[in-house]
Amino acid sequence: MEFFKIRKDIPFMRHALVFNVISLITFLLAVFFLATSGLNFGVDFTGGTVMEVSYPQAADLPKVRTLLERSGYADVTVQNFGGSRDVLIRLPGKANMASATLSDRVMEVLHRDDPGAQLRRTEFVGPQVGRELYENGGLALLFVSIGIVVYLWFRFEWKFGVAAIIANLHDVVIILGFFAFFQWDFSLTVLAAVLAILGYSVNESVVVFDRIRENFRKMRNATTPQIIDNAITRTMSRTIITHGSTQLAVLSMLMFGGETLHYFALALTIGILFGIYSSVLVASPIVMWLGLSREDMLPAKKEAGEADTRP
Repeated sequence: MEFFKIRKDIPFMRHALVFNVISLITFLLAVFFLATSGLNFGVDFTGGTVMEVSYPQAADLPKVRTLLERSGYADVTVQNFGGSRDVLIRLPGKANMASATLSDRVMEVLHRDDPGAQLRRTEFVGPQVGRELYENGGLALLFVSIGIVVYLWFRFEWKFGVAAIIANLHDVVIILGFFAFFQWDFSLTVLAAVLAILGYSVNESVVVFDRIRENFRKMRNATTPQIIDNAITRTMSRTIITHGSTQLAVLSMLMFGGETLHYFALALTIGILFGIYSSVLVASPIVMWLGLSREDMLPAKKEAGEADTRP
């Protein structure tokens, strides 16, 4: 299925150096913000108190959030949990204050506004658990990256594996750079979105790489840049349909999912946009710079002595 058919190949590789310079600058900026500002880890990673509060009627989340912030509880997260009457409150830990004491003081603030508010559950997330989650999340990113390289190495050629992992890490670092620059809350759901983008982005790279391999067998007289240009151009309609449909679903979560899904959908949106860019304008030029040739794609000819003998 194609929305449109481009009859003349778009010369993407003619501007490959410009795209790579832009990518390098964007990547270095993301690394700079990560190094200077760091990620704003949520309660899942830093430790804190999680409270589940029930109201007799639908809870006014902005009002609850404002009440707590005015009472001195900064960086509080307030979101619906289950139904509209159930509220989940996440608070960072405070020095010299036990979790039970903190929850009691929060309930005092909420009772002054609505005596019908009831505390259903209180949990304390310790910093040790947060460190373990942080380390396990980093290991998950590492193992996913290694798996992608190995998969592409066996399916295509090692140059494709190197190009794909550079492009995918480019996407991950840029997503983290956005969260570091704007100091958005980085939680387990955001980490899940980052892992999802790794797999989503490599899928687009595989589609382009597969067309490049096919073109090396069909376009006998074309140069490597021409083959790559044709592969990207011929997959553009598929890219627009796939990513457009996915982005519609993500936008619905971003707009109507509430605070619970906001940063998850935001990370996916950034990842999808940069995933398209990296698959086409980062991975493909890197494959070209690595010296991909027709000999890498075509099976080696058998030696004369190894030729099949037929009776």
